[in-house]
Order: sequence, then structure tokens, then C-alpha cells
Amino acid sequence: MILVVGGGPAGAACAIGLAQAGRAVMLIERETAAIDKVCGEFVSAETQIYLTRLGLPTAALGGHEISMLRLVHAERTITAPLPFAGVGLRRRGLDEALLALAVKNGVQVRRGQAVRRIQTSGGISVEAGDEVLRPDLLVLASGKHEIRGAMRPTRASRFVGLKSYFALTAAQHAALANHVELILFRGGYAGLQMVEGGLANLSLLVDKAEARNKWPALLASLQRATPHLALRLDQAIDQLPNPLAIAGMPFGFIHGPQEDDPPNLFRLGDQAAVIQSFTGDGLAIALHSAALAVSRIIAGERPQAYYKQLRADIGGQILRAAMLHRALTTPLLGPTLLAGAALWPATLTRAAAWTRVPDTAMARCATYATMRC
Repeated sequence: MILVVGGGPAGAACAIGLAQAGRAVMLIERETAAIDKVCGEFVSAETQIYLTRLGLPTAALGGHEISMLRLVHAERTITAPLPFAGVGLRRRGLDEALLALAVKNGVQVRRGQAVRRIQTSGGISVEAGDEVLRPDLLVLASGKHEIRGAMRPTRASRFVGLKSYFALTAAQHAALANHVELILFRGGYAGLQMVEGGLANLSLLVDKAEARNKWPALLASLQRATPHLALRLDQAIDQLPNPLAIAGMPFGFIHGPQEDDPPNLFRLGDQAAVIQSFTGDGLAIALHSAALAVSRIIAGERPQAYYKQLRADIGGQILRAAMLHRALTTPLLGPTLLAGAALWPATLTRAAAWTRVPDTAMARCATYATMRC
């Protein structure tokens, strides 16, 4: 039996792919029902391709089409076309659709059960609820949540991610339509885009010192410093009683192959790699890691081969994203780069392409069940 821990996109996609290949799969998800999560909810072209391969085309899920990128800093605004058409889609609906597809494909899905501990010596054992499971193979896709006995060797960043939904005025809704906006400010940035239901997703990455402020005070401070954000949120109605939050994301992390890696434990999604939030490609990396893991598991290969190929596939992408983040948030270099982008907006389009899962990597994973990545 293969056990998948985590029912987010990476875990659900891997479970579906393995089930489609004829494997017996159990998936454990800690939440009893779909919830909103800290996520920019940008569905890139790669993500759409992988979802379609699974049997879940994004057209069936709704969402808001996004074709333009708008970069904002202080009084400067630069707009450029994306190199692909993206979709703004809430994780609540996407995750639920993937889990429903997993059940349809024969995956045994158990919800509302938290995994407390994983032991890897002398075989895999997983403490879940009041029982201990001993799968033949474990897929760890718990996202940003660490589990005792199988924690990532990471270093937490100083940033905190915050997210809420807003109902904008009709004028601001129209101004934001079909755009994803990256709004830079001192110590972080905001991502703003429309999702289904006529709502705007506002996701912030701020220094943990700023995050200590109450949500209304933090928003007010950012709007005073960022006229563009103030314009967008003027008379907007916050849809959540409190923002969703996550701290210490280990940006730039990639799990490299280690000699002491357990021979029957595969890490997926954020457990395997974490890219800078502004790229909007976290979902694509999650689904690519799932496709790659399925192919390696079916081939009977050890996790080390999977980790090596995953690093080869996305290591450059994550490095370029980290370099762009440092450049844009450096007080002297950031404004210089923005001035250059204002003169040549096509550089924004190119930068968006630089931080995507490579076509060559995706081509190797033509289907989840029949192609070896």
C-alpha cells in the first residue's frame, strides 16, 4: 500500500496518478473539508497543462483569466503581457476538485485525520489519529506543515505571508480585470488579482516585524506608503474576519538527494522545493513534483533518483526567482531595475518566463501514468 500524507495539489495529483497506474493508494488529509489557504492562487500555463493531464481542465473550475502583468513601485507602474494565459482560482475549489477526482480514481481518502509522527528506521511507520500505519511506500506532501520525524532540513525566512479576499468597487474590479499586480514596498510586496466569484485575492509578504501589527493597522500603513494599493482598496470590503497567515517559509529550499534518505519516502510540493511567492509558480512545481514522483515510483526507482531529477528540472528556476527577489527588494538596485523595465517592458515578460517549470521537463512527463519522466 502507498500512503500519501497531505491532500493539497501535490498529494492529490500524485495519488491520482498512482491510482491511474493501478496502485493501491490511501491519502490522509488533516482538514475535514476544503478551506482557504495562504496562496496567491495564480494558475500558470504549466499548472493548467498538468491539471488537464489528470482529467481536470481548469475551464471546468471557473476562475478568472489573467493575461497581463502589472508591476508597481511607489508612483511607477509598468504593464506587460504574460508569456501565457493564467487563471485566478481559489485553492478551496481546486483542492476539493482534486480530492474528488482522487476518490473517483479509486484512492482511499481519509479526511480530518492529522499525522503526528513519522518513523523511518526499520521501515516506515506513520502515527495517524489513534492508529499506526505501516505503508510499503510513503509520499509526504504535507505542504508547509512539518511532521515530527520527517522535518525538512530548512532555515526559516524572516517573512510572513498574509492573505485575504476583497470585494472591490466596480471601477477597481474593472481596472484589475485580467491582470496580476505585483506591488513592491519597503520590506516586501503584495500580489493582487481577481479569482472566481468576483473577489480579489490580496496576498502579502512582509517582514515578521511588520506582521506583528494588527491587520487593519498593517493595511492602513501599506496604503499610506503605496498609493496604488490605496486606490485598489478604496471602499473595498474585506471578506474574511481575519487574514490567513503563514510564517517562516524557507524560500529557495530544494531537497537534494542524501545518502541517508529513506528508501521508501518521497517528498512532494513544498516538502521538496519552495519558490519565491511572487513567481506564481508554486502550484506548477507541486504538480510537476507529483508527476515526476509517479514516474519514478512506477519505475521502481529510489527517492534519490527522483530528487536528483527534480533539482535538475527546477533548480535554475528557483535560483533565478531568488535572484530577482533580492534585486527587486534591494533599496538601490530595485529602483534601477524598475527604471530599466519601464523603458523595456518586454523584460517583465521575459522575467515571467524565466521563473517557470521548463518545457523540456514537462515534456518528459507527458502523462502521469504511462510516461517515464
